Amino acid sequence: MHRFLFDDTDLRGEVATLGDSYSQVLVNNPFPESVQTLLGEFLAAASLLSGRLKFDGILTLQARGEGPLPLIMAECSNNKELRAVAQLAEGVDHSEYQGLSLPQLLGKGVLAIIVEPEQGQRYQGIVPLDADNLAGCLEHYFEQSEQLKTRFWLQADVASKTAAGMMLQAMPEQTCDTSKNQETWETAEAVAATLTADEQLGLDHQTLLFRLFHELQVRMFEAEPVRFHCRCSREASERALVSLGRQEVESLIAEQEQIIIDCQFCNQQYRFGNEDLDSMFGGSPKQLH
Repeated sequence: MHRFLFDDTDLRGEVATLGDSYSQVLVNNPFPESVQTLLGEFLAAASLLSGRLKFDGILTLQARGEGPLPLIMAECSNNKELRAVAQLAEGVDHSEYQGLSLPQLLGKGVLAIIVEPEQGQRYQGIVPLDADNLAGCLEHYFEQSEQLKTRFWLQADVASKTAAGMMLQAMPEQTCDTSKNQETWETAEAVAATLTADEQLGLDHQTLLFRLFHELQVRMFEAEPVRFHCRCSREASERALVSLGRQEVESLIAEQEQIIIDCQFCNQQYRFGNEDLDSMFGGSPKQLH
């Protein structure tokens, strides 16, 4: 992932290309190709948006709808650690998902950008899913929620296990006058619109930015590595069970022989039985007399 600026203007951009991290998400989500493609776009978009995290925390891009894909989401931390998951509707055959667009997959629904700092208040912005693709929905979000001119270009190819994204954004005026900002924005937006899927998925970032913006003064910053990482753990699962209380956990184990907690993001399973109770709750329960 690279951040870039247009010198002497108030325009900025982000460009990201995902390989191994997208591949890992595909392994964990063996869904129809249309859903896996959308997962790649969500991952690329979450990577681009993670530049908004100026603190330790998580940014989540989430869409919920009433269609055959009721939920899809991607998360990126300030450390550029990614994960994503989708949820298919029950009783719908995988073949029925083939070739469906975002509006067809999700139906009537909403797109949310959620920022959760480790310290501080959680923020959430929501807009309707009212565009033909994720890029359009995100552009509407920034226009409605933050009044910032923003454009997105998102691509994902399941066969090559590559996802890519680029964002251009006009920031509040600080560096130069409105006319120069507007002129540069129009030029940058116009040439970015010529970007092909093959170029976006196949070119390195320096070549890509030079090919698009060689007539403008663009400054690219150092690369930030992005990787797949799931935040689940046995310890986190234990804490969730402890919050239920020992009596409730003992009752669940008695009914099921053991408690199995599945992580939807990475398919990891955590199993808990009677032998784990004392370590979880600090000894046997007190007897009442």
